[in-house]
Amino acid sequence: MGFLSCCRQVFRWSLRATTFFPFPPHGRHNTRHLVIHREFFSAHVPHSAPQLDRQLYTAHRCSGQLDLHSLLEMGFTETQAEHLYSTFNTTQSKMGTSVLTALMVLGLNHSTIVKILDRNPALYSLKGDQVQQRIENLWKLGLIEGSIQRVVSFYPQILNVPVKKVNALSHFLRDKCVFTAQQVTDILRDTPEIVEHNVGDLEYKVQYAYFRMGAKQADMVKAKLFRVSLEELRSRHCFLEHRGLYQTPNKKGQTLIINPKLKDFLGVPEEMFLTEVAKATKEEFAIFCRERKEAETEDPQYSEGEEEDDKGNLGQIGYNRRRKR
Repeated sequence: MGFLSCCRQVFRWSLRATTFFPFPPHGRHNTRHLVIHREFFSAHVPHSAPQLDRQLYTAHRCSGQLDLHSLLEMGFTETQAEHLYSTFNTTQSKMGTSVLTALMVLGLNHSTIVKILDRNPALYSLKGDQVQQRIENLWKLGLIEGSIQRVVSFYPQILNVPVKKVNALSHFLRDKCVFTAQQVTDILRDTPEIVEHNVGDLEYKVQYAYFRMGAKQADMVKAKLFRVSLEELRSRHCFLEHRGLYQTPNKKGQTLIINPKLKDFLGVPEEMFLTEVAKATKEEFAIFCRERKEAETEDPQYSEGEEEDDKGNLGQIGYNRRRKR
């Protein structure tokens, strides 16, 4: 369903929910509804943020009791309406139609909304205002038309996370990990589940990739670093080092060999990693991982030595870069 079509449909619902007199007594036009109509359609163009006119949103929210009739009025099929209403009663939620309205104005179709609520029943306990504010905040962080719909459909749990926490993560990635604003947007688009990750673990993973592997922030974004576990990152990197196929760059960023690109051996199936990059068998990789884990268990200093060069202050690096400009 197109964005403007959703907007028009929501406006029609709001008019149904409110008594409308085009020409009330004393011959005056009902200016309140005319103002809503003008402001709503002038403010919502395809490239603008999905923000409902506050008067329109409030009017529809106040009449938004969730029942079969209202669900059918919103365009859900009878099967979809019965499913939503049954889940609504099972969860004993107080959610009204305002949450559904926020999702529909985002441009999501009815079947997608049903799937989102099935995958993320926590939405039933949220208020429409909360969902709307979180959607608007994601838009401000760069997830615009197209991207935000894919993110919410792929990882609807992102709407459970408070605005303050999402913004704190954005600042952390920019200030501590020295990602640009556009790179942070790309990270949120490709790995929205990052909003639930521990920031300490995120920082360590970035430090490992930066100091131990010599990877730049742009390389990490292209490789979708945060989709990969730290164990997978270290295992594949160390295996390539073991086979002489990867070297940590010196202070000038130079190596004696050409290192494979991060995106070519992270996030790809193990078979592809072994045949196209490591040039090894599955058995060789399994033996290496087992011996490496045993060495770490027997001697904790084994992993400490491996990570000796991982420590650094990316924030300080970013500060130094800004001073040189």
